[in-house]
Amino acid sequence: MNPIPDFTENEQQQIGQILFERYQRLVPWELAEAELQLDPGSEQTTICPTLYWTQRGAEFVVCKLGESRFRCQFFYSAQEQFGTGRDLYDDLSECVVTLLQVQADHERTRAGAHGIGKGADEEEYLGPTVI
Repeated sequence: MNPIPDFTENEQQQIGQILFERYQRLVPWELAEAELQLDPGSEQTTICPTLYWTQRGAEFVVCKLGESRFRCQFFYSAQEQFGTGRDLYDDLSECVVTLLQVQADHERTRAGAHGIGKGADEEEYLGPTVI
């Protein structure tokens, strides 16, 4: 099996632009690797290129599963991990924007449940940017 190609420079710029539009500032992100079970019927794992960032108390990962194939999730801890309800995206922008929207909705729900109106980093929440 051929290794999965790394995120291209264009894909990295695309994610950086989406994060800038969402948070109105440069968001540092890191290239990483994730070991994922791509076939639910097999115990075999595959090393996948991953982009990681943290913002507003949440941590985010976007994993590249192949050419134009992406999976994403955000988490607060090992016990609080969330996806978007979709296992696979063929469009990187859609993957990242959906991830940010789901996390923003979850942040609002958490804030309401805890009786607070600001995110974990105490900045006013302005909602996701619609692209």
